[in-house]
Amino acid sequence: MEVIWSVLTMVLASAKNFETLIVVRFFVGLAESTFYPAIQYVIGSWYKPEELGKRACIFHTASALGPMFSGFLQTGAYNGLNGVRGLAGWKWLFIIDGIITIPIALLGFLIMPDLPSNTRPSMCYTQEQIDIGKKRMADIGRKPPAPFTRKKILGFFTTWHIWTLVPLYILFNNGGGAQNSMIFWLKSFNTRAGHQVYTVGQINTYPLGIQATQVITTLIYAWWSDIVGARWPPMLLAGTWSMITCIVLAATPLYTHIARRWVFYYFTGCNGGLSGLILAWANELNGHDNEKRSFIVASCNMFAYVMQAWLPIVIFPQVEQPRVFKGNVATACINFFMSASCLTHRARPARAYIPLLVAVVFAMATYWLSRRDQRAARKHRESIPDSDVSDDIVLEDDLDPDLKKPITPVEPTVLATLEHRHPAGHVAA
Repeated sequence: MEVIWSVLTMVLASAKNFETLIVVRFFVGLAESTFYPAIQYVIGSWYKPEELGKRACIFHTASALGPMFSGFLQTGAYNGLNGVRGLAGWKWLFIIDGIITIPIALLGFLIMPDLPSNTRPSMCYTQEQIDIGKKRMADIGRKPPAPFTRKKILGFFTTWHIWTLVPLYILFNNGGGAQNSMIFWLKSFNTRAGHQVYTVGQINTYPLGIQATQVITTLIYAWWSDIVGARWPPMLLAGTWSMITCIVLAATPLYTHIARRWVFYYFTGCNGGLSGLILAWANELNGHDNEKRSFIVASCNMFAYVMQAWLPIVIFPQVEQPRVFKGNVATACINFFMSASCLTHRARPARAYIPLLVAVVFAMATYWLSRRDQRAARKHRESIPDSDVSDDIVLEDDLDPDLKKPITPVEPTVLATLEHRHPAGHVAA
């Protein structure tokens, strides 16, 4: 799929009209849609809870590092390739992106593992390492694949996991619209002054501090979460931080305190690293059912982008940039009810707390329900003989300490980190 993405991305450079651009972009999105949730699912098939947050978040930092490099690449393409062979700089970007991705895709095909249950020995993975991977997952009760059945699929909707984790991910994924405003803010200095204040290169590179903030906070959240053994504390911190940031952007003038606004624009990246934690949580909570785990991870990604396809256009319209008062008031997270309010009128600052409170509700509901299930499973296990205990009620955070020890000091090979094909990572001038 990555090779198909590469070819289609280069085809975008040949588009002669808007209609062609839209059609090709649709297939580009189709090709890239499988990549991120599939990688998070595979990561969740190899690592234990105390390891999973770091691995998932390290991979997710590629979604911030990609745009950072794209910003410099965009500046270089505009300055050095604009007009070369009759192609605009933004068209050269598509060509360069495609060329870069093809060898990465081929490398991933060679070195990326499948699941512990179906990975074959190769130059990258020995049979001993694969066996360790299987044993590690068996120790924590994370099940291997089984056939999908109609009954099983319907059963996904009868448990609480899909009803809390998917909305939580939607809220996260659609709460970062303020990040895009800094470019418009820098451009507005040129319009306001009537002459060039910031060059095209500066406008493309100065906002990269947002991605730098995301990388740093993502890694902090990951290590913090794994150390304390809980996913929700970093989510609450990031939500609160993002809420305060967006309220400041909404409530303060655009040009009165330039340095302060610059800093707060960089702070808009503080909640961008929660994707890895939420999907790590989904992998952990559904480890007892492989098919349910894959379905929920994929559903998180799919429904988040279904919302993101139209919601930012409504609450962050380009004609209102860089002020976008109602978009900034939407703060850290956005759900259906908040988006409906933004469609009808300009939200008041007090309503900036609504999406955060909804995010907190979903995060705490997921946490409380997971603890409830663990208590129930523990009580059930204590009520029956050890020999009769089913593997289905093994708890990932309630194991005998000896079971958590690896059977040999050799760990599975770390998964290759490839660029997350997030739509925001494909930058055009």
